[in-house]
Amino acid sequence: MAKFSDLDQHKQLLLLALPMIFSNITVPLLGLVDTAVIGHLPHAYFLGGSTIGAMVITSITWLCGFLRMSTTGLSAQAFGLNNINKNLQVLFRGLIIAFAVGLLFVFLQSPFINLALELAGGSEQVQFYARQYSEIRVWGLPASLGNLVILGWLIGNHQTKSVMWLLIITNIINVVLDIVFVFGFNWQVQGVALATLIAEYSAMLLGLSIVYTRYKSALNGLLSEGSIFLSSLIERSSLLSYFKLNRDILIRTLCLEICFIFITVQGARLGDDVVAANAILMNFLLLISFGLDGVANATEAMVGKAQGERDNSKLRNTVHIALLWTAIFAMIYSLMFALAGEYLLSLISDIPSVIHFAKEYLIWMVLLPVVACWCYLFDGVYIGLMQAKAMRNSMIIATFTCFFPLWWILNNILSAADSTAANGNHALWGAFLGFMLARGITLAWHYKTKILVLNAISN
Repeated sequence: MAKFSDLDQHKQLLLLALPMIFSNITVPLLGLVDTAVIGHLPHAYFLGGSTIGAMVITSITWLCGFLRMSTTGLSAQAFGLNNINKNLQVLFRGLIIAFAVGLLFVFLQSPFINLALELAGGSEQVQFYARQYSEIRVWGLPASLGNLVILGWLIGNHQTKSVMWLLIITNIINVVLDIVFVFGFNWQVQGVALATLIAEYSAMLLGLSIVYTRYKSALNGLLSEGSIFLSSLIERSSLLSYFKLNRDILIRTLCLEICFIFITVQGARLGDDVVAANAILMNFLLLISFGLDGVANATEAMVGKAQGERDNSKLRNTVHIALLWTAIFAMIYSLMFALAGEYLLSLISDIPSVIHFAKEYLIWMVLLPVVACWCYLFDGVYIGLMQAKAMRNSMIIATFTCFFPLWWILNNILSAADSTAANGNHALWGAFLGFMLARGITLAWHYKTKILVLNAISN
């Protein structure tokens, strides 16, 4: 294990991780602001509708998370090789794919939204406001997917401070517009959706300006090549390799998305109060995951650079140091929810029934950080290594041999004792905890038995 005497690598990790932690936390904090704004409207169906609507749109963004992950890993390795041309090719290839996918969903928005809402269920009021929200947010998909690529590329190039300021500024824009549109103009759910839409395009423009400012000469040189540069982006073997990598990450993300959607949809079937309470808890979960992802993001960049440099010793030491820090931050999160969870709930909503339901599940927010931190960290390791197949297999195992069987078992046991909505929701969160534990165990096993062995042989 790495020691605290390895000060240079501890310092390097924290210099990358801390800006990412602060910037990542702004994303779920923004979701909490959205939830708090809607949560103080008089009826639970406003919050339930915006939650379902957000799920419809963010399901695409999460599903396309491969754009961020593959861009980070590939750019980090190009950064380690000190190959700026290859690095910029990673950026532009990702942006082309992101815009193409985003525009496809804009074009197919009617059948997509209709199908998604039919599958989601919920009361008539929840469905009405979910449609309002999603029909606005769908126009932001080209920008939100492009932002995944820009953020991934900046992280891979160790530009985490730029990422921090980019996210902070755009999230401030979103918060201000939330307040103006909802409380000033009384646009309710539509106001929250429009605020997010404007923030997404603001983020894209700001991100592109950061990239252009920092890499102006290299970009101008490549763009001056015109058709030569374009042909390198769409070169057949490079594209096949890119899509093969992203195929495995896509399957991995799809499994995760299935679990999140199942929790939201099953919660909606348990009633408006349950889906509203789960909306708050999901934002707490995002607060945990985005914070822990700060260490994972730093690990991606450092592991990818070490891989590009072919420095196996640095790679192993980076992983050991990252394991230590992810455990420290996980314990801080657990203590925060144990000590201040009820206070945080009271800040977000003043609907008594929603608060009552949400309080019953705070224990899961206390347990999740220390159980889940390992899978977040090893995801970062494998993104840096570009070992997408291992990530895919781990997620498939956790989803279909743990999450769904465990939910079925817990649901039957708890329903036999008392078939209330509260017990049904405990089954969902218990299954999710087991799912995160399974991910961490399988990835740690693969790292110890495969990656370390291969590195030892290569040395």
